Amino acid sequence: MSGTMEIATRPAGPSFIGHVRHVLADNPVTLFAAILFVLFILTGALGAFLVPYSPLASDTAASLHPPSAAHWFGTDQLGRDIFSRVIVATRLDLTIAIVSVASVFAVGGLAGIAAGFFGGWVDQVVGRICDTIMAFPLFVLAMGIVAALGNTVTNIILATAIVNIPIYARIARTEAAVRREAGFVQAARLSGNSDIRLLLTQILPNIMPIMVVQMSLTMGYAILNAAGLSFIGLGVRPPTPEWGIMVADGAAFIVSGHWWIALFPGLALMLAVFCFNLLGDGLRDIVDPQRRT
Repeated sequence: MSGTMEIATRPAGPSFIGHVRHVLADNPVTLFAAILFVLFILTGALGAFLVPYSPLASDTAASLHPPSAAHWFGTDQLGRDIFSRVIVATRLDLTIAIVSVASVFAVGGLAGIAAGFFGGWVDQVVGRICDTIMAFPLFVLAMGIVAALGNTVTNIILATAIVNIPIYARIARTEAAVRREAGFVQAARLSGNSDIRLLLTQILPNIMPIMVVQMSLTMGYAILNAAGLSFIGLGVRPPTPEWGIMVADGAAFIVSGHWWIALFPGLALMLAVFCFNLLGDGLRDIVDPQRRT
């Protein structure tokens, strides 16, 4: 009817998917990093089924061949196809990075939140543990852990997680200490919420943006740490395809002109670290509730 006023309702804010699309469209660098990240994930998940050669199959008759139509990245000193090995190594390196970062967030991040929220003896214990870890050069500490426990994938993940605990604990402690007296936390406390519920529903969601950025940066460090351990012989054992091992194998052949053995796994390593470093800012914008307007 003409005399009736119709009231249209609209959602209070954009959907999460719409917000993600807006962030990616607004920042080409983040979009590029996101596409690169998806390509790495797909390569890690499906690469083993798509490579033209077995990454472990050697052919001495085809050793040290330069890049060609048959071998896109050339072959190494044992005649193994470098392209197949680089692709298959993606799964192992990403697994080390993802599991180690998830572990250090679960331990260091939550310990830091508890230290900042409760203070007192909890803060002192967490602080002394972090000080003890940071008393050592971090890569040297990772070397010592792997050398003592054995150079297995599990121990590499453990060493990478341990050396990163102080970073996560200190960031989480600072952010939690700032927010524990905030108005929304006090309102939630007066509503009858327990301390654990306050931590999980009020403090943690509000410090996730900065933690997500740190997790993205740590992914790159974790890959570099695994590659560095492999380069000096304390990482994954050959003949397992891993970027650090492949760079170490190729380093001895650079002076003889066989540059491709170290170049292509080194480029894959560089792209992975570059991707995670660029992805941090975009993830902060996506996760931060204040930016979802």
